[in-house]
Amino acid sequence: MGARFDELAEALVIPVPEDPELVLDGCRRLLGPNLYSDRPGAVGDGLAPNGDTERMLTLWQAHARELLQGLGRRPGFVLRPFDGGASLFFEAPVDQLLTAAYVIEAAWYFTACEMLGRDSWPLPRMQEELSRIAALEANPALVRLVDEADARGIDRLLDDDAITLGHGTGTRTWSLDDLPQAPDWRALHDVPLALVTGTNGKTTTTRLIAAMGQAAGKVAGLSSTDFVRVGNEILDRGDYSGPAGARLLLRDPRLELGVLEVARGGILRRGLPVTRARAAVVTNVAADHLGQYGINTVPELAEVKLSVRRALGPGGSLILNAGDATLRQIAAEHHLSAVWFALDPMAGEIRTARTTGQACAWLEAGMLHLFDGKTDTALLAAADIPLTLGGVARYNIENALAAALAARALDIPDSAIRDVLSTFRSDARDNPGRANEFVVNGARVFVDFAHNPHSIAAVTSALAALPARRRFVLLSHAGDRSDADIRALASGAFALAPDVVVAAENPKYLRGRAPGEVSGLLRQASLDLGLAPEHVLLAASPADGADKILRMVGPGDLALLLVHDERAKIFDMLAGTEAAAT
Repeated sequence: MGARFDELAEALVIPVPEDPELVLDGCRRLLGPNLYSDRPGAVGDGLAPNGDTERMLTLWQAHARELLQGLGRRPGFVLRPFDGGASLFFEAPVDQLLTAAYVIEAAWYFTACEMLGRDSWPLPRMQEELSRIAALEANPALVRLVDEADARGIDRLLDDDAITLGHGTGTRTWSLDDLPQAPDWRALHDVPLALVTGTNGKTTTTRLIAAMGQAAGKVAGLSSTDFVRVGNEILDRGDYSGPAGARLLLRDPRLELGVLEVARGGILRRGLPVTRARAAVVTNVAADHLGQYGINTVPELAEVKLSVRRALGPGGSLILNAGDATLRQIAAEHHLSAVWFALDPMAGEIRTARTTGQACAWLEAGMLHLFDGKTDTALLAAADIPLTLGGVARYNIENALAAALAARALDIPDSAIRDVLSTFRSDARDNPGRANEFVVNGARVFVDFAHNPHSIAAVTSALAALPARRRFVLLSHAGDRSDADIRALASGAFALAPDVVVAAENPKYLRGRAPGEVSGLLRQASLDLGLAPEHVLLAASPADGADKILRMVGPGDLALLLVHDERAKIFDMLAGTEAAAT
């Protein structure tokens, strides 16, 4: 494919009818394991908000089957109805993924025309076009290379123009137009690799595991929502929690151990980038980013997050939070074999694991315990982990347990795990944007990038346990949330029982809202929650809001700056006013 990709992507324009009652919300190639299958394929999301979803899906599947039979293929389908629509998926060879996406779109076209009573192309014309594209896309050398790598137990990363076999120190990349007949298989191998996903805590957990690898003497790297880093070198900054970040990290020849932060969007858009990880962590699942790709409920979101299990190699560990009811429910429904962690030593999953000789981890009497199936190791006290703020930040105890289990799955020794947990701090160097603490005018000032009610409530609940004379909160958010979601952000922050709230505008992230609308909603929510009008201030931007709070705080006060934008500016501001950091 390679150089032909742009040509193939524009090779066929299908005149899908435009009608609000029947909408193709997108069709896309999934290059690796995904929500629907362990193998790559194509998926489409169709919306029929006020129509007959069952008939739509029946017709869509029938037309797709007919088109695929015209191409000489009979794959099975995975159908996923959701509120107001449905998704249709089928597996496809790695050299026919674009063709498969065209089949999804063409089948929708015939479905929409039939349901809306409109004329359509003759079927032979569509089949001729799809056969032409399939012939152009065909790359038997790619299929042979992927199949042989799989047989040899070597991972692969695929993109539009290239394929990579192996990871890091054992990696090699070729253009799809210039594939080798016989690569030097002896030079190709994977490195220990972990995936981390979840609604909250995934970035911290990713950073912890990478730091543990580094402490064990490995050149460790990570891809995340903030940057891609190998060793101490940041390769690039930005949101790299999707396949592009994985490729950038795993193609670096220095890498000896890798950790991928995996976001919901990347899984749904392109599938998982790898197929042979040793560990996959799901920290938790809560309502966030619902309403996209037909994922409308928390259980549906959990199914997406749990797709990471499909990227595990033989013997890989699926590490799950036993304190999350949704994860417990879906793991039971799918009969998943998991390595559980919990804050409660009496959690059912922990008790079962210990009884049956399965690995797990838990908190008991303030001590983190790791169990390998035979031996119970008391690792260290939660209060001795700086991330836990003396043991009150229980969400970071969960992250520590998850990271420790993943590190063990990567063959990192307990000494390195213990060393990192006892020294890794909530500061701008180790864990930027996660409860970073500064001291300004004698006040403790925390900066956190928490952006949904679940994460905000976790942070504020922890900080509420800290003594303070007065409490201040900076709130701001992007405009692409509902009014109810924005009010819920304020409700989560009120677990801190603030004396003063500053509601800041987010000018770069209005996203369809009128100026002042989001900050006005936050202000009104704060008033409804009981603050007097004079204690709810408005600010023109997050940095302006931070400045207002820093001018007010004094000895014994506590401030939480929930920052969505202008992070670097606020960190610079704090560095310039800070008396001492803890």
